[in-house]
Amino acid sequence: MAFRIASSPFTHHRQTTQKIMIQVMLACLPGLMALTYFFGSGIIIQVVIACVTALVAEGVVLTLRRQPLASRLGDGSALLTALLLALSLPPLGPWWMMVLATVFAIIIAKQLYGGLGHNPFNPAMVGYVVLLISFPVQMTSWSPQQSLLLHPVSLTDSMALIFTGVTPAGLTLTQLRAIVDGITQATPLDGFKTSLRTNVLTAFHYRWDWQASAGWTWANISFLLGGLYLIWRRVISWHIPLSFLASMLIGAGLVHWLAQAVSAPPLLHLFSGATMLGAFFIATDPVTAAITVRGRVIFGALTGLLVWLIRTWGGYPDGVAFAVLLANICVPLIDHYTQPRAYGHR
Repeated sequence: MAFRIASSPFTHHRQTTQKIMIQVMLACLPGLMALTYFFGSGIIIQVVIACVTALVAEGVVLTLRRQPLASRLGDGSALLTALLLALSLPPLGPWWMMVLATVFAIIIAKQLYGGLGHNPFNPAMVGYVVLLISFPVQMTSWSPQQSLLLHPVSLTDSMALIFTGVTPAGLTLTQLRAIVDGITQATPLDGFKTSLRTNVLTAFHYRWDWQASAGWTWANISFLLGGLYLIWRRVISWHIPLSFLASMLIGAGLVHWLAQAVSAPPLLHLFSGATMLGAFFIATDPVTAAITVRGRVIFGALTGLLVWLIRTWGGYPDGVAFAVLLANICVPLIDHYTQPRAYGHR
């Protein structure tokens, strides 16, 4: 009888890099649809711009590095980076900002380190932070949700604003943001930060209504559902999202209980900004997150705690991007001290 001799590995897992990337992008669709419904079709245009830019930038670098284009571009990593970046930026921001962030994320934050699997920092968050530091006004100028605008933005208006800065009727984004109730001009986190600086935080708690924050609440709920799908499909583990949300809620709840005048309620942190997007889609990046089980718990808890600290006492309304990058710096140290002890070794 003839026996076939083969080398390891002898087990086969149906998951591939391409399939994982596709599942993560599919899980982003509920959040994308919620953002489109509440904030207009500009987000779809930004996704297209980011994806095209990412493919071109990655293709150019791969050609220069003499790497196979089909397999590298086909793994979906560049498209996922572009999608996460587009979901994080203001939907009516100028097109060149999206191009700049995407090029920086793909070329500098990813390919410069050797490509997928070698980058120490989350590429999408690197691109986001570059824009946030360079163009803080544009990056924090989110328009209110469509139902609160005197002139809702159509697809044609969105394209004109993104590529020219004015609508066909000659209105700028600043003019479109002229709405009846001044408190709805900001995101919930912007309103909290402004109220904290002007010592009217208590009034902010009572004046902030459901209508003004419904878009952000439903967007976070949609990303939560997408994240639960990823856990169910075993694309990601529950350790990072749960520890992320738990540490943020514990910190916010404790300080809010002790001093309501200097802190926002825990639910505001939970369903505002990029909380769920960060917890389930950004912090769980397998390349830049910790690899051990204990390390993932520590990494997630550290990221969630940093998000709460930056939101409460930092200079920016949301802190997910900075928190993820700071936690990425700590990953080698976390992995070093959380490695399981090998049997037979002290």
